[in-house]
Amino acid sequence: MTENNRKLQGLSRELIALRIANELKDGSYVNLGIGIPTLVSNWIEGRDIVLQAEIGMLYTGPLAARGLVDQDLINASCQPVTELPGACYFTDCESFAMIRGGYMDVAVLGALQVSEKGDLAGWNNPERGFPEHIGNIGGSMDLAVGARKVIAAMEHTARDGDFKIVKTCSYPVTAMGVVKLIVTDLAVIDVTPQGLLLREVAPGISPQEVQSVTEPELILSPDLKEIQL
Repeated sequence: MTENNRKLQGLSRELIALRIANELKDGSYVNLGIGIPTLVSNWIEGRDIVLQAEIGMLYTGPLAARGLVDQDLINASCQPVTELPGACYFTDCESFAMIRGGYMDVAVLGALQVSEKGDLAGWNNPERGFPEHIGNIGGSMDLAVGARKVIAAMEHTARDGDFKIVKTCSYPVTAMGVVKLIVTDLAVIDVTPQGLLLREVAPGISPQEVQSVTEPELILSPDLKEIQL
């Protein structure tokens, strides 16, 4: 439990997604997990970024507006999406061959917890009652170990103020040591061999406030700055 359960007001979920979109390089093949990661698709229009959906689609477009919904075109969150020119479709087997074969440059995944060593816990919350506590593995384990870079996209704390960036994950781990970057509503944090490096803070949020809701000790970057969108 954090010492201060006051909810700090940082970025919206949409702006978390925008900050992550700015982190992606043109020419990348990217897979977006459920939750906040799916919103990244709304911020890459016109860029040379190929979105892959593990259900079997390349060149996934932004979320579909009302009136453009095709029930056969959905993302990992079962949200309706659009298709971009060049879109193609394939089986789950081919999709996971891409993922397991190391062809995804980046996987953006939601997280229940991330440890200071980059361990990712995102598929099971044992504190929930039955049947929710059973969890949903989906493709997260394959993506976490198959992608060249894993970005964790999440709100900085749980609803009750509990730490989500922790010294050691207490929830079942999806994969160990895979997260390279954490983007939350409050901060942008690199996972380094020396520890968690605080690179950016949300407007109106101080490094001390970020530390107060982060269990591990943060290293302040010499170039620490406000999040640029």
